[in-house]
Amino acid sequence: MDMLWSGWGDPAKAAPLPDSVIGLLRDLLGVTPLESGPAGLGDIAVPETDLTDAARQALTGCVGDRVHVRTDAETRIRHTRGKSTPDLLRIRAGEVDDIPAAVVLPGSHDEVLAVLRVCVEHGLAAVPFGGGTSVVGGLAPEGKRGFVALDLRRLDSMLTFDEVSRTATFQPGLRAPHAEALLNEQGFTLGHFPQSYEWASIGGFAAARSSGQASAGYGRFDEMVLGLTVATPEGTLDLGRAPRSAAGPDLRQLVLGSEGALGVITSVTVRIRPLPQTRIYEGWRFPSFEAGAAALRKLAQDGPRPTVLRLSDETETFVGLAQPDRIGSADAPQPAGCMAVAGYEGTPEDTAERRARAREVLLACGGEFAGEEPGERWAHGRYNAPYLRDALLDAGAFAETLETAAFWSALPALYDAVRQALTTTLTDAGTPPLVMCHISHVYENGASLYFTVVSAQGEDPVAHWAPAKRAANDAILAAGGTISHHHGVGTDHRDWFTQEIGPVGVRVLQAVKAELDPAGILNPGVLIPVR
Repeated sequence: MDMLWSGWGDPAKAAPLPDSVIGLLRDLLGVTPLESGPAGLGDIAVPETDLTDAARQALTGCVGDRVHVRTDAETRIRHTRGKSTPDLLRIRAGEVDDIPAAVVLPGSHDEVLAVLRVCVEHGLAAVPFGGGTSVVGGLAPEGKRGFVALDLRRLDSMLTFDEVSRTATFQPGLRAPHAEALLNEQGFTLGHFPQSYEWASIGGFAAARSSGQASAGYGRFDEMVLGLTVATPEGTLDLGRAPRSAAGPDLRQLVLGSEGALGVITSVTVRIRPLPQTRIYEGWRFPSFEAGAAALRKLAQDGPRPTVLRLSDETETFVGLAQPDRIGSADAPQPAGCMAVAGYEGTPEDTAERRARAREVLLACGGEFAGEEPGERWAHGRYNAPYLRDALLDAGAFAETLETAAFWSALPALYDAVRQALTTTLTDAGTPPLVMCHISHVYENGASLYFTVVSAQGEDPVAHWAPAKRAANDAILAAGGTISHHHGVGTDHRDWFTQEIGPVGVRVLQAVKAELDPAGILNPGVLIPVR
């Protein structure tokens, strides 16, 4: 099933906001109902493809069947941009000026190589497309040349399963739930559950350096990757013949996070873990975000580390985003303080031992045990937030997220700086926002901050948001944070990414791209500035 073209996920799961929430948005933020709904799929004026007959014929020759080279309006619309709020607002308004000329569906590594050669020959850009869940402009190349969306859905198999080494090799178009189901049949799990889990692909996880909600226990996706096969216009990269190596710099790390700008990932080898016998999630309340963060730091640095560990600030806790499926319900609690969720997965013995030791630490840090119900509700609604974002857009509100990470010592100032930048910019523009935040991933040396912003849309919502986004990005770098922890760079963060790595770092990446992609066809303008 395809994702909703004008929003997130399964249309059957979409639900309007309760009247109580709509009233709160009106009274608190001045949100007013939209004058009209989004454009219908059949109402969008789609320009004719500029794909030449020669290019179409050559692409068809690569993938073996005309059905795998699609130029119909609906398919092209469904492959236009990603799922950020500006992306959705533009597609809902019927704006498709950056629609692909064609959608090509290769069925093998060799077919991907052949498609890239044809794109070079005919001057077409190529944008790898997995689950389509990018929220940073990762599917919107820059430049005037036409482009094809390289949809990898036919590459959807588990190629190898090695129980002895505890590894599995997947093709990139395999969706996360299917990959997890294949592993579960063998008694194993990948342990990677980001908010995009229901729709994202294995290749997308690698290309964007994804981080799942259970990263405290299982690690980030880039820590799971042991091997990669990559198709480039100059040939094949086959990386990773051992779990670790001292044979020079690790080129796997160059591909991870490259967002399709250096090549198309065609297989990913990952380490896997035994399927947990027990899963327990629980809630803890802290008097302040500062106190809760100190408790999370204690667990991250000295242990025991839960599998899931996250903390909502006072605003997010009050609004109810710590338990997204409870927003607007009659029994939704609104107590003071901050809600943390700790989850434990593993054998019954290991889970009980870690949970008991963590309980001692959390109590010593001022935490109050809130029972299993808050944790279980979070687990039940952990993938619902994007649907809530769509409902807010339908109600006339603007809702967007952004994230960053920093060392523990820099985290308080980073938290304050980003909240201040967003609040000041949007308030000055006449739409005072609600800014919420949670710590979503923890490490021994630092953590990530994930912000959610809700405000009135303004007359031109995309233009209205742009200054606030720039201000937040500036604040992140000024406060010592990274421009992205797990969403990626795309085009939205590229100019701040180049500041983060500096001019020498930019030239290094440009040199690598020039070697692998001399014609500059791979996702131009994404991650790396176009020369």
